[in-house]
Amino acid sequence: MGAAARDPVIGWGRPRAGGRPVPKMATTPLGFNIDAPRWNQSTFMGRLKHFFNITDPRTVLVSEKELDQAKALVEGCRAGLVPPGSSQEQLFYAKKLYDSAFHPDSGEKMNLIGRMSFQVPGGMALTGCMLQFYRTVPAVVFWQWMNQSFNAIVNYTNRNAASPISLRQIGVAYITATSTALATAVALNLYTKRAPPLLARWVPFVAVAAANCANIPMMRQQEIINGVTVTDGDNNELGCSRRAAVKGIAQVVVSRITMAAPGMIILPIIMEQLEKIPFMQRIRVLHGPLQVLLSGGFLLFMVPAACALFPQRCSLALADLEPELRDSIVAKHDDKVPYVYFNKGL
Repeated sequence: MGAAARDPVIGWGRPRAGGRPVPKMATTPLGFNIDAPRWNQSTFMGRLKHFFNITDPRTVLVSEKELDQAKALVEGCRAGLVPPGSSQEQLFYAKKLYDSAFHPDSGEKMNLIGRMSFQVPGGMALTGCMLQFYRTVPAVVFWQWMNQSFNAIVNYTNRNAASPISLRQIGVAYITATSTALATAVALNLYTKRAPPLLARWVPFVAVAAANCANIPMMRQQEIINGVTVTDGDNNELGCSRRAAVKGIAQVVVSRITMAAPGMIILPIIMEQLEKIPFMQRIRVLHGPLQVLLSGGFLLFMVPAACALFPQRCSLALADLEPELRDSIVAKHDDKVPYVYFNKGL
């Protein structure tokens, strides 16, 4: 009988008496912490490198089996055990896959559409179509509805998992955001009929920005109502804070609008000039695909850049907390906890 097949995640040692192999593991390198950031997360450039890594759109092509293997490797590494011969680069790649596909709070696998690594392929298609089909009301309604459906999935997937939300609340949030986007887009579309063409091209961005201001807080309303879990610098839980939730959600709103802004503001200017060229007028059928590709170019940089605007592990000064929570922390820890920390979500 030939040698037992080697599993890419755990490796195999000598077979048991019944012929079945047993997992063979080695200890992790001394001082290696797989959860320690590879780049300084207190700086924008450090966060930018981190998010370029985990929002890499190529990770959406990774199989479910490989993602599960990456999770097993990361969890094994946390326990101090890894397959023999594993290199640090292999461990870092497993962590990249884990961070791209599993929720940072719950550790559960996120749905494909909601992952930030899907923002480039999903966002480029929707952004390109919103910018291309902006002239008629039915087209505006359809593509804004599609975009808000996509955003609702992303917002729900990247919420703070410690704050559950009911199906009814999800439905209300979805309807509110979609209605906001449609009302804004249709009203501005009608208003700009006699305005310069460029203003009409900017209507989709205004609608998207308005919808984000409604969609994200509504989808994460439980965090505002009940607060999010805050910890000290050593990740010891201190309680729940509504003010922390408001700060985190506000930062996410700013990030999402920033993510969309360059492509939806600059690309219309580019297309306005390109469409004046005789050659471009002869290939109108390709204007849509061109806008989709150009949108992808903007998003390829803007998704990680927007995510990097604020630290993922958000902080709030003790003095800015609710009085009752602040008093509780001071009573237990005196003045040893100047700041509390929490996951702001994406």
